[in-house]
Amino acid sequence: MTTPVLIDEDGAVTTITLNRPERRNPLGLEMMNALIDALENLSPETAVVVIKANGPVFSAGHDLSQVLAAQEAELEQIFERCTVMMEKISAIPQPVIAGVHGVATAAGCQLVAAADLAVASESARFATPGVRIGLFCSTPMVPISRAIGRKRALEMLLTGEMIDAQTAADWGLINRVVADDELEQAVKELVASILRYSPAVIGLGKQTFYQQVDVDQHTAYEQTRSVMVKNAQMDDAREGIGAFLEKRSPTWSGR
Repeated sequence: MTTPVLIDEDGAVTTITLNRPERRNPLGLEMMNALIDALENLSPETAVVVIKANGPVFSAGHDLSQVLAAQEAELEQIFERCTVMMEKISAIPQPVIAGVHGVATAAGCQLVAAADLAVASESARFATPGVRIGLFCSTPMVPISRAIGRKRALEMLLTGEMIDAQTAADWGLINRVVADDELEQAVKELVASILRYSPAVIGLGKQTFYQQVDVDQHTAYEQTRSVMVKNAQMDDAREGIGAFLEKRSPTWSGR
């Protein structure tokens, strides 16, 4: 049995690779627990996380053989761990980027939607096909509907039809589409664009984004106003503003 995920720590970048290619990288309990563990135990140097996959498919979603064999308590565990994994992605301060190739369906599509950013190869396809087998994609709908809106999410959920990468980009499920042989480089370029900035400020900004995005406008302003006050007093904010005024490059301390 192969290791469910591979972890590569390269300075400020941690890459987590789904590693069950022979089974289309199903999000079974073992793989989900491994992903949760990886996200909870990132090295202190990690500033950006990349999630990608080995084999021809990004992820076909839940391990259906595991779901079929499970009793109620086991089903509770499967979907609870999936929820923990998805919420962990938005909870950690590091931006999480999905590099997607092949097919991402059901919970695999959910994983893409849950990532902070996503880049896909032009041949990638996405779907929430649970309706076809009598298991509606109810948990995948949570991040997908927030990413692409009600009408488009319901079209995916009610029809189970695949959408191509360009449609996924147009709808907002992913950020950009690149040629198949340019996916790895495109992810590296996106990572590099984030690593130019203070990890402390990036982490504060990501946390604040998720806190304000689903509340009413007045509450959002109340939340973000206090964050701006806190941010303006950080060492890196003072360094960044000073560097801008002095026309020099900032030196980030991570504080």
